[in-house]
Order: sequence, then structure tokens, then C-alpha cells
Amino acid sequence: MSGVVYWLDMAGVIVFALSGVILACRSRMDPIGMLVLASVTGIGGGTLRDLVLGVRPVFWVTDPTYLWVILATVSVSLMGFHYIHRLSRGFLPIADAFGLALFTVIGAHKALLLGTSGMVAVLMGMMTGVAGGMIRDVLAQRVPMVLREEVYATAAMAGGVVYVALHALEAPLTIAIAASLIVTLGLRLAAIHWHLALPVFAWVTVPPKNHEEAAAPLSTPQKAKERVRMIRRQRKKH
Repeated sequence: MSGVVYWLDMAGVIVFALSGVILACRSRMDPIGMLVLASVTGIGGGTLRDLVLGVRPVFWVTDPTYLWVILATVSVSLMGFHYIHRLSRGFLPIADAFGLALFTVIGAHKALLLGTSGMVAVLMGMMTGVAGGMIRDVLAQRVPMVLREEVYATAAMAGGVVYVALHALEAPLTIAIAASLIVTLGLRLAAIHWHLALPVFAWVTVPPKNHEEAAAPLSTPQKAKERVRMIRRQRKKH
């Protein structure tokens, strides 16, 4: 079964590297930029996971095949450059969803092999799934998906919980992997299709009702400017 996990990891690297290439094309980057985005997306989450867990050296140093897979993905993408531009806007989040599901399983699996607790394994699965995409989005000057109100990290966490729970129940590895993949991927794709989102908590600013309230002490420059404008409008009316 270690071979199955290894090939799932490779599949996750390919999918995430492809998502990095797509975003690089849309950001009008050169081939080096494409390679950088593909690399940080494909191995960024796993690298951070290994550093946190104290694994030395990190996985891609021990097995450079990961680097060759990323290089091959970028090379093939360059040959099909014109086709990438024709992909719909919905392809990137879908590809990202598959990478998220695969890496969540891999991260939780590796953490459990190292003897961590179930909670740590869930966090490592989530970190492996979301960290690479976060770095990719930051380099492309986009708000990372995990920081938006979309169901993203929540899907990874749910998939990690399923994998750890089935592992604790001594379920066959294939069942644990399949169930975790289905939960993570199902939640993420459902969020994309139906625009599901977590509730957003934000301050609501109530405009002042009179001069005294408008002249009250202000906490931010933005509020001060708004109150000055309101006072001027009220004076014009009088």
C-alpha cells in the first residue's frame, strides 16, 4: 500500500503544479515564473509539513523525483501553452480541489506514520493541502483561497478527520483513503458549484444622527473623514 500512497502523492504534485502553471499564465509570467509557482504549489505544503514534524531532510531532497515531475509538468504545459489560455475560469479551482483532497490524505497519513496524535495529523493534513496554494496565491498577488469566506480549509479539515477516525478504527487503508478523498473533494466541489461559504463577521458602522454624535471622539481616520463630510452636508442644508 505504500506504493499507492506514493503515487497519490505524485498525482497531487502534478495537479497542484498544473494549478500553479495556470495561475502563472493568467498573471502573464515568463517560464521561470511558471516554474516557481508550479514548484511552490506542488511541494510547498509538504515541505512546511516536514519542517514542522522535524523530518530531515524534507521529502523532495530525499527523492528528487518530485522535482523532475514538476519540471515535466511545466515543460508539457509550455508546449500546450495556447490550450491553457483557453481553459475556463472554473478549471483552476477544480484542479486545486483535487490537489487539496490528495494532499490532505498524504499529510495526515505521514503524520500518523510518525506517531503524532490524531489532532496533529488532522492539522498536518490541512497544512499540506492549503500551504502550497497560499504561497502560490501570495506570489501571484491574489488573496489566498484559504483566507476567503469559501469552504476550503474546512473541507481539508473534514477530510483529515475522516482519515484519522478510520485509521483509529483500524479500517483498511484503501477505505480510509477513499473516504477522505470523497469527503474533502465533495465538500470543496459543492462549495464551488453552490457558492457555499462560512459566515463572515464584520463591524457595522452606524452613521451619526446629529451634530453632537458626529463630533464624538473618533477611533480611525476613515471614520473621522466620514463624519466631517456628514457635518458639512448638514450645514449646507441649514
